[in-house]
Amino acid sequence: MATKSRKPRALTPGDTVAVISPSWGGPSEFPHIFEAGLNMLRGWGLRIKEYPSTRLSAPALASQPALRADDINNAFADPTVAAIWASIGGDDSVLVLPHLNKQLIAANPKILIGFSDTSTLLVYAHVWGGMVTFHGPSVMAGIAQLPKFSQQHRTHIHDMLFTHNAQMTYQPYSHYCNGYRDWSDASYGADLKPLQFSRGWQFLQGNGLHQGETFGGCIEVLEWLKGSPYWPTPEFWHGKILFLETSEEKPSITDVTRWLRSYGIQDVFRKVAGVLIGRARDYTLSEQIALDVAVLQVIHHEFGATTIPIVTNVDFGHTDPQFIIPIGITMQIDCHEQRISLTEPWLC
Repeated sequence: MATKSRKPRALTPGDTVAVISPSWGGPSEFPHIFEAGLNMLRGWGLRIKEYPSTRLSAPALASQPALRADDINNAFADPTVAAIWASIGGDDSVLVLPHLNKQLIAANPKILIGFSDTSTLLVYAHVWGGMVTFHGPSVMAGIAQLPKFSQQHRTHIHDMLFTHNAQMTYQPYSHYCNGYRDWSDASYGADLKPLQFSRGWQFLQGNGLHQGETFGGCIEVLEWLKGSPYWPTPEFWHGKILFLETSEEKPSITDVTRWLRSYGIQDVFRKVAGVLIGRARDYTLSEQIALDVAVLQVIHHEFGATTIPIVTNVDFGHTDPQFIIPIGITMQIDCHEQRISLTEPWLC
């Protein structure tokens, strides 16, 4: 298992981006949304490289995990490819993992970005490939809709991938949306569902400054890795900032409680330096508050982690706009100022 995270280089206009479909065949189902995302990337001066599985029909894609893995391996091996971007998530990318070339991926660090089911690849490339990976919007879910968002958010996404900043402080967004208009009606294009007012980040506990190396992803997807060869060892968790978020399937608060307990019995909450919970998709205000109560009950009361910061309703995951959070980079949580920052460069 890798112990030191290597940073990929920043993008520059003219670079080639590999667009892959490691899970669901969204590009074949909704090509107009896929093209909207590609056009956004082209607007940044990027060249697009697709692979045999990128636009494969959903049934054909589902039946060929080895083909999907070949495309991922080939994208890492290609010296002309500067970044690898997931078209969208899904629910079966775990089937790809046994077919990946660990040595090849570890030898070729480059930007790997996506969220949801792509969490499996982000974890694999970080834990076993030893590289910084990027939890953030996919081509179809987040990038296609980027023109609909504020300049603040467009700048955040661009700068996270194109600049060499030594540090960065996240700025919460005042409004958010729970997904997009019906993709089956092409007249909507890549329109958003109505924006809602955000109640902001909720600092449930913690005092002073805390920092650690980031690790996390979609809480449901990470459950599928537990007990597998791809799950981190017990020693891995020391000093991490663990970030978790729920998917569009809207798991119940009872489910989230049980999943958090599975981290507790692994002694994770006594080892990590902090916990971030993403803004829960489609939760009402009362459900958001109930989730806060459940998170605090498990971490603080059931497992006795009373001093680490716990921050909920943070802008990452399955609501938009969502931050890019690099995995494997030092993050600082300032409980007094209620500030979350990256304190080292995430690109070279």
